[in-house]
Formats: sequence, C-alpha cells, structure tokens
Amino acid sequence: MKKLAFILSLVLIVSCKKEGNSNAEKTIAETKKQQIIPGKEKTDHQIREIKKAEIAPNVDGKMDDPIWKQTKWYPMDQNWIGEFPDFKDFMGRYKMTWSPEALYILVEIKDDVLYDQHKDPLKLWWDDDCVEIFIDADNSGGEHQYNNNAFAYHVALDGNVVDLDAQKKPLLYNNHVKMKRTTKDDVTVWEFELTVYDDTYQEGKPNDPVVLSKDQKLGFAIAYNDNDTSKERENFMGSVFVPGEDKNQGWINADIFGTIVLIE
Repeated sequence: MKKLAFILSLVLIVSCKKEGNSNAEKTIAETKKQQIIPGKEKTDHQIREIKKAEIAPNVDGKMDDPIWKQTKWYPMDQNWIGEFPDFKDFMGRYKMTWSPEALYILVEIKDDVLYDQHKDPLKLWWDDDCVEIFIDADNSGGEHQYNNNAFAYHVALDGNVVDLDAQKKPLLYNNHVKMKRTTKDDVTVWEFELTVYDDTYQEGKPNDPVVLSKDQKLGFAIAYNDNDTSKERENFMGSVFVPGEDKNQGWINADIFGTIVLIE
C-alpha cells in the first residue's frame, strides 16, 4: 500500500512539473509575441542628442571633417548574438551628425579579419562582415519585418545595402545609404550618409525623403556582424541593450531602437 502511494506521489509530482514547464514556456512565448505587437506606443530609451553639422561631412571614410572633432563617440558593446568577443577580435564605436538632407554616421571597427564569403549581395548577407543600421523615421516603434515602418540596412564591405521588402524578399537599397570605408591594419573606418524615409515609402515608386529638423526624434540603433571565416556570423554586437534572452530583435521590432534627438 505504501509503495502504491509513493508511486502515485511521483506521478503527481512529474505531472505538476510538466504542467509548470508548459505554462512557463507558454508565458515566454506570449511575452515574446507581445514584444512585437504593432501599434504599441514605444517607450523612449537610450535618448541621445545629435548635433547638427554646419558643414556636412565629406563621405570619404576619414575622420578629418570638423564636425567629427565636435561630436561624441558611443560604444557598440551589446552582445546580441554569439559569445562576447575578445578586445583583440572586436571593438566598435560610432558617432553621428545631421543636416536637413541626411543623417551622417562615423563608425570605427577593430576587426582583425574582414570576411565577405557571399559575392551575391542578396545571399546570406547577414553572415558576412557588415554594419547594420536601424532607423525609424517617426520613432513610433513596432513591427517592421516585412514593411517600411522602419528599416534595417545591412551595409556590406563592398557598399551594397540590403533589407527585406513587403514580399519578404531581400532588396538592394543602395540609393538610401552612401558608404565609404578605409582600413589600416586591423581598424576600419566606415562613413555613412543615410537618407531617411518614413513609413509611406513604397518600393519601385517615387518617394520623397524626410526633411530633418531641430527637435525631431528618430528611432536608431547600429550593430556589427562579425565573421572570422566561419560558415555563419560569430558575433552580432549592437549599440542598444535588449532585455530578455532573444536579443536579435532589431530586424523585426523597432521598439528596441534607442531614440535620437536632433539638436543645433
């Protein structure tokens, strides 16, 4: 009789444990789903003031423009994918400025191996070394995976710019981002001119860019895909802290973007 009671107790414990795990998994799944529900008002975080350039930088992959001597470096030190890299393997930082016509971004990356294994720019572009720029013109947040609520521009070593379109296919957006880079030893300087478009943008049709102005808020994040000759990227280092276990959300969820404020 005691043996039977003991067995029944074990069955009850195992059953409760399974139910608890099931509920926990359900809660995690629901939480992740809630994180990317469109229409939810974004909470501003990592708010940074970006100074206007009196003279727009010459996009040549150099740091000698006057505005770059007046602006602050910010780190790309948030580990979104992979193990946190050793300093000898990776270090990243960026600074920004603006004009009415564009955002300008200067990025300095310490990376001992620059790797471009896929010559087709629309094939596995995220597994090559590239800078990824996330921009949300109205700072509204929300889901943007297959729409133009926000953009996630993957800028390759050769300057090709890729994001997903409304048909869930990769598309080149080379006319949105101008890039020049220079490399000396293991340090590469990337300089970008980014023309901003809002959620009215339609592929294949005439589109007016956003005219930037003082006190305007935009959602922004930046990251670096690092691959040192592996089949897949080894690290993905971002500029914004992302809560929870799944930190690779920027290409889907604009809520994780920081907020930049344009000042004069």
